[in-house]
Amino acid sequence: MSSEAPSQLATQVSQLCSQLAEGDESALERLFDLTAARLVRYAEMLSGRREDAEDALQVAMIKLARNPERLASADQPWAYFVRMVRNETFKLAESRRSRSKLVELLRSWASKPKFWFLPDDDWREQVQAAVKRLPPEQAEVVVLKIWEEMTFAEIAEVLGESLNTTASRYRYALEKLSRSLQPLAEEVLHG
Repeated sequence: MSSEAPSQLATQVSQLCSQLAEGDESALERLFDLTAARLVRYAEMLSGRREDAEDALQVAMIKLARNPERLASADQPWAYFVRMVRNETFKLAESRRSRSKLVELLRSWASKPKFWFLPDDDWREQVQAAVKRLPPEQAEVVVLKIWEEMTFAEIAEVLGESLNTTASRYRYALEKLSRSLQPLAEEVLHG
């Protein structure tokens, strides 16, 4: 078990899922409002297409509306919901034959994640390029951990991997990013 506490988002998602399972239909709208932007951003990273990301979220929301107990009974509802969207994104990509590998998905990624510490678009592009050069399974963990602020336990649930595998992928990714972004880091720190 992880010693990390659930994020505020994970706690809110869990509460809304419980409310939905108890029959509060307005909880579905609040859940959508709380999570849609994050889930679309994540699904877009996977698919490379905003339209596919939105479709994947819609399918996951329909499944959730039809069976709210499914999510409410999950050990980690937020991670389970992210995994639902992830699965729908891959199903959609496969059925449309538009993407065959996660590497291609990452290379076509055009969204702009938040880099609160980078004041300039050139630096943002350097960071995005460095993330795109990572092996896809490492890039995915970085996106979920840093940009989606998920715990390792939540990420492991989304990916269907062990906690150790998830943490190792993150550590290896950070080592690679550290090497490739060293000049940028020095410029930011000493600039």
